[in-house]
Amino acid sequence: MREPRRPRVRLGQRVVPRLKGEPINRLIPNILTVLALCSGMTGIYFAAQGRFEWAVMSVVLAGIFDGLDGRMARLLGGTSKFGAELDSLSDFAAFGVAPAVLMYYWSLRYAGGAGWSVCLLYATCCALRLARFNTAIGAPDLPPYAYRYFQGVPAPAGAGLAMLPMIIEFQMGFGVLDRTVITGPWLFLVAVMMISRVPTWSMKAIKVPREYVMAVFVGLAVMTALLASYPWIVLGSIGILYVLSIPVSVRNYRFLKREAERMQRGEPPPPPAAPALPSVGENAARLPDLDREECEEREERKP
Repeated sequence: MREPRRPRVRLGQRVVPRLKGEPINRLIPNILTVLALCSGMTGIYFAAQGRFEWAVMSVVLAGIFDGLDGRMARLLGGTSKFGAELDSLSDFAAFGVAPAVLMYYWSLRYAGGAGWSVCLLYATCCALRLARFNTAIGAPDLPPYAYRYFQGVPAPAGAGLAMLPMIIEFQMGFGVLDRTVITGPWLFLVAVMMISRVPTWSMKAIKVPREYVMAVFVGLAVMTALLASYPWIVLGSIGILYVLSIPVSVRNYRFLKREAERMQRGEPPPPPAAPALPSVGENAARLPDLDREECEEREERKP
C-alpha cells in the first residue's frame, strides 16, 4: 500500500501552525468598554481623595468611551452578546455607581442616612433602566417612530444630569448648589427620570445632511477647543440644553404618535391653516411700497 504524499516544503522554510483567535479589530469595541469602566471607577478614586474636578472629568471620559464602543462594534463587525453584557455592566459602574458616590462625597454625606438613601435610589434606578433597555432591544411591537427616542433618560445622560449642580458650582462658585436641600431632590428627580416613560431624543437617530458635514466637523473642532479651555462652561451648557430639549422631545413624540394613529385609521391629513390677512395698520408697518398716510386714512374710515 502506497503512503500518502507529503506536501512539498521548500528549503529554508518552516511549517508554522496558524494561530486561532479573534482579530484585533473585533476586540477594539470591548477594549473601549473596559476603558469606560476603568474611567468611571477612577472617578470614585478621585472623589475619595476630594479631587472632584478630576472625578467629574473621569466620568465624562467614560461617557466618551461608551459613545464610541457601540459605533466601533457596528463599523468593525464586532457586535456580540458578550460585548452587550459587558457594556451594560460597564454602564452601571460608570454611570450608576460612580455619579452616586461622587454626589455623596461632595454633598450628600452631610445629610447622613437620607443622603445615602438617595444615592442608593439613583444607582438602583440606573440598574433598572439598563435592564429595561436590554430587554427592549429588538422588540417587534415598537412603532417605527419610537426608534428615534429613548424611554426615560439614558444612563450616560443621567450621569451628566446628576453631576450638573457640581459642574455649575465649579464654574460659578455660588456656594449654594452643594447644599443637601438642592442636591438631594435633584438626584432623586434624575433617578425618577431614568426609569420613567418620558421620551427623550436618541443621538443615534440624528442624520446630518451631506452639505452640512463639513460644518459639523468644524463645530466639533471648536467645541473641543472650548472644552479644553472652558470645560465647566461647555459641560454645564450641554447639560442645560439637554434639560430644555426634554419638553421638545415629548411634544414631537406625541405629534408623531397622533399622526401614526391617524394614518392607521385612514383619516385624511388636516387642511393647512389659512394665513391671516393683515389689517391696514399692519400693511402700513410691513409694506414699504404703500403710502403710510393713505393707510392711516383707510384705517380712520373703517366703521
